[in-house]
Amino acid sequence: MPSSPTAVSMTSDPPLIRVYEDLAQARRDVLGRRAAESLELPATVQQRIREVFGANLSAEQVVARIVADVRAEGDEAVRRYTREIDGVDCVEALVPPQELDAAVASIDPFLRGALEAAAERVRAFHERSKRRSWLEFAEGGALGQMIVPIERVGVYAPGGRAAYPSTVLMAAVPARVAGVKEVVLATPPGRDGTLTPSILAAARIAGVDSVYRMGGAQAIAALAYGTQSIRRVDKIVGPGNVFVVLAKRAVAGAVGIDGLPGPTETVVLADETANPAWLAADMMAQAEHDPMAQSILICTSLRIASAVLGELERQLAEAPRADVIREAFGARGAIVVADSVDAAIQFANEHAPEHLCLSVADAWSYLGKVRNAGGVFVGEGTVEAIGDYTAGPSHIMPTGGTARFASPLNLDDFTKVISVFSFGDEELRALAEPAIVLARAEGLSAHSAAIEARLNAQPSTEK
Repeated sequence: MPSSPTAVSMTSDPPLIRVYEDLAQARRDVLGRRAAESLELPATVQQRIREVFGANLSAEQVVARIVADVRAEGDEAVRRYTREIDGVDCVEALVPPQELDAAVASIDPFLRGALEAAAERVRAFHERSKRRSWLEFAEGGALGQMIVPIERVGVYAPGGRAAYPSTVLMAAVPARVAGVKEVVLATPPGRDGTLTPSILAAARIAGVDSVYRMGGAQAIAALAYGTQSIRRVDKIVGPGNVFVVLAKRAVAGAVGIDGLPGPTETVVLADETANPAWLAADMMAQAEHDPMAQSILICTSLRIASAVLGELERQLAEAPRADVIREAFGARGAIVVADSVDAAIQFANEHAPEHLCLSVADAWSYLGKVRNAGGVFVGEGTVEAIGDYTAGPSHIMPTGGTARFASPLNLDDFTKVISVFSFGDEELRALAEPAIVLARAEGLSAHSAAIEARLNAQPSTEK
């Protein structure tokens, strides 16, 4: 009979995090708490919506209004919503270049060095993954592909609870490696109207062309449709809150998007050999991002579960962001006990997490069994937090189960493929007959006529 979520060696009341001994129950509960849209907006956000719009609107309705207004009014709507939502009156969204230079000069030299080191690692990794154009000539003709960079890309870097200069690097550097002609950045201003110096410094180090002082759905709409002072982009990349994600979904089709990233998530898979202190630290590192972040431990024994719970309580006592971590654990966190590492990997594949950490003995032997994950961190010494900063691959990864079909941000997000065709006389004759048959089967007589016109113009091959 399936058991209810069980607290093991808990030192807090109510429980810090749910513990499941039954995989079926864990599947129902854990996989059901994933979509950002299914989470109720905090009361403070709902109150702010009533103040700005004079009505109780859903997140989708708020985004629909903002996008429509920006599309119709341009700069005026961007300024209005920045003033009403963010509390900032920005007369000019474009950040002067000298402000970026000043930011680079003002930040701590060690931070500047870290940003430059991270940028170089990201650049080197993506240089190795470049795709090449190719042409193959045969029988007087040719087929091939041109790999062409997107002309203009907009990067969104979140603000709010924390500033993430690393996100600027993880999006803008691959875009530059791919050959994108123009990269622009949108990021929300602080209450005083200024932007975080580390964000501006990262933009300069990453080679961003222009920075715009705007955030939220209004920024996404401005990048997608353009305004009087902001040229539209061809694609928008980067994470954001629920309003940013819904805005990206609303403009998709008018502009390309990299995906619809939801709250960040990590699945840590552990066996009896794992270090409970490290497991707890990895779970906390993920949970401190946001109250909606998801940290899950799948372990092979109740002993490990109990030890990790004790470590969580111990480490939380000294954590600066303990309130955020506790809220995240309570809302979406879980510890799941599985019968074996194989069963744990099966659960992880169903979850399809953004990050999957293999903290098990002989971790490399299990890598081939992973089917769904944004990134796999092999071995308990391979700490996921380094992947957020200096490993090389972009930390912008698929969330919410989309790793079943999506990939981390990579060079393919910044290029497009153009097919190249050229038919010599022999190849034209070889391909024409089946093409004519197919055209007639589809009732497209003009297609077959266009092919036959070329055939009829060819010199006769009869002797």
